[in-house]
Amino acid sequence: MKLAASILSLILLLGAPEASVLPMIPSLEMETDYVWNCIEQTRFFDDHGYELAMPSGELIHGLQVDARLGILHESSKSDLKKHMKKKVYTPSDYLAGMKKVEDQVEDLESMIRLIDDEDYSWGFKIFPQYKVKLTLYGPGGSYDAEQGSILLYTTAHGSFKNYDDPAYTLIHEIVHIGIEESIIGKYQVPHAMKERIVDKMVILLFGDVLHGYRVQNMGDRRIDPYLKTPEDIHDLDQAVQKALEE
Repeated sequence: MKLAASILSLILLLGAPEASVLPMIPSLEMETDYVWNCIEQTRFFDDHGYELAMPSGELIHGLQVDARLGILHESSKSDLKKHMKKKVYTPSDYLAGMKKVEDQVEDLESMIRLIDDEDYSWGFKIFPQYKVKLTLYGPGGSYDAEQGSILLYTTAHGSFKNYDDPAYTLIHEIVHIGIEESIIGKYQVPHAMKERIVDKMVILLFGDVLHGYRVQNMGDRRIDPYLKTPEDIHDLDQAVQKALEE
């Protein structure tokens, strides 16, 4: 009990532990699940203009066709797993990308601390740890707002979509996670405006560090008049409500 009391006293003295970023190489099961998820969402990616990196082969193409036609069956997932195990998945293919993400961990954690220090009244959600799961497939980046995890596309050569530096995509996804519940879900923000909000926040908060960060063409510009300075982010909830009323 004395040890527990000492630990509690130390926590109270130092404050809550800072958020950390943990890069991970996916297991065969994790990568298969993600490829399957991408196949299931084929029509969504088509509709929103995403370009997907996917394993090659007739099996994958056929499953995507089935998804577009609405006839994709769960039973086909076992065929996908066999294909991934025999012809696709190789753990060493992730090492180059892993090294580049590891090199950016310290900078990413500093950016998270900056957001956390702002203490936005509408509630930016910070996770104690962000697991960055590498993948060789998908649209370039995605997030799980409930788990605080991120999927980041890389290649066997350690390159990334859109940016040479993985920190650009990772901070984008971390901002997505932070506003998902308190802003996006609460006010039912449409996809195009959600992307615009995230891009504007990243530029306003980190534009002086992430030189060349680009706003996506899919953005809904109605939010722009309300997000012109870093201080405007403190009133993001009010800004979103006003933009949605237009």
